[in-house]
Amino acid sequence: MVARRPASKRVARVATRKATRKATRKATRKASKKVKKVKRVSKVAKGKLAKAAVFKGSKAKTSTGLTASDLVKSKSGKIVSKKKSALGKKNFAKRIGGWTKACMAARKALGI
Repeated sequence: MVARRPASKRVARVATRKATRKATRKATRKASKKVKKVKRVSKVAKGKLAKAAVFKGSKAKTSTGLTASDLVKSKSGKIVSKKKSALGKKNFAKRIGGWTKACMAARKALGI
């Protein structure tokens, strides 16, 4: 025959277990009521349309740091950096511009 513990000890143990369960339930209920802070909207534009977003004014700058004042629309309608555009135009005129003019003159002379 198995020796049993006195009933009073068992009752006390069950009562303490119930009390701790109630306390933890209350704590979890209170914790779940906390409202999370709203995440602030980023001022940095990322992705394929980043420059367009900055140029339009919906974002402050691109991930590389270009602001609306640094951007310009190209002849083809693409939004590009002012500096890069100027550099490209300069390089074209300096390196390949003469060849283009010569080709145009040759085509005109040949009647093409």
